[in-house]
Amino acid sequence: MTTTPATAPTTPAALLAMGPGIAEQLFGARQRARLTALVDTDPGLVAHRLTGPTPEVARALAGAELLITCWGAPPLTADVLAAAPRLRAVVHAAGSVKHHITPACWERGLRVTSAAGANALPVAEYTLAAILQAGKNVLPAARRYRELRAPHDWRAELAGHGNYRRCVGIVGASRIGRRVIELLRPFDLDVLLFDPYVDAGTAVRLGAEKVGLDELCARSRIVSVHAPELPATRHLIGAAQLAAMADGATLINTSRGSLIDGDALLPELVSGRLNAVLDVTEPEVPPADSPLYDLPNVLLTPHVAGSLGDEIHRLADFALDEVARYASGLPFADPVTPEDLARSA
Repeated sequence: MTTTPATAPTTPAALLAMGPGIAEQLFGARQRARLTALVDTDPGLVAHRLTGPTPEVARALAGAELLITCWGAPPLTADVLAAAPRLRAVVHAAGSVKHHITPACWERGLRVTSAAGANALPVAEYTLAAILQAGKNVLPAARRYRELRAPHDWRAELAGHGNYRRCVGIVGASRIGRRVIELLRPFDLDVLLFDPYVDAGTAVRLGAEKVGLDELCARSRIVSVHAPELPATRHLIGAAQLAAMADGATLINTSRGSLIDGDALLPELVSGRLNAVLDVTEPEVPPADSPLYDLPNVLLTPHVAGSLGDEIHRLADFALDEVARYASGLPFADPVTPEDLARSA
């Protein structure tokens, strides 16, 4: 009696598709070695465009079963998919897939996964640092120290500040919002949560008290925004919410600039009534003459809360874990569905 040897699992063909220079940042030597061990790909061939591609990219796209994407990935339109008859899945080594996953992808039945969970970690860490510094009134204190340059009764000046039983408001129970709440657990803070999709019981299990947005703004000394950018969330924090915030309160935004009405916020900051930590603005880069650059009560950073430097390798490692699952015939650990996109960034 003879037996037929088991067929060895095939190695899926893959193509990298992302913006110029991104692949070099994403994949270090260790990640590159693992990539080539998992899939059949040329790591030096990166598609910056899939419409009118080079002959090399066109050939790779035609045979690709898997696309590995990141920031700057070209849109996967119906025409692109027609040129990729074997494509079955997209692994996105970054956060949102809204910029390149089109309705045609869902119609085709592509499996999609994203490293949004991995990218949430550094944003939450940045936010935690901002919250704790805001509670200690660090920005104004540092400004005053530069002005005085002499001994001073700081305990008296900062008597109304500190991080014991400080009320912190989290706007949005997104991946990042939930991670921020988790990171706040070891501290003696009172956490409020606004999210229309979260009930009171879920909020308690997360470690927060569910409240309305206006109440959150009125009760919180620190308000941190983590809602997704959707038509319904544009200017979610407007003039009424800002007016409800107490004098000296701090507004933190690491989500998207459009969630805050900048025209309403600016007078509150110029007057010095509110403080702000803004990693995102609308427009993404404020005009050169914007007061935001010079206001002493504003910490303005250039959208650096998300993954950068060596943190980018965390995204690559997560994506490669998903590639390994796909190659082994397993479901993705963090799949993206059309329903997810309706309520996510």
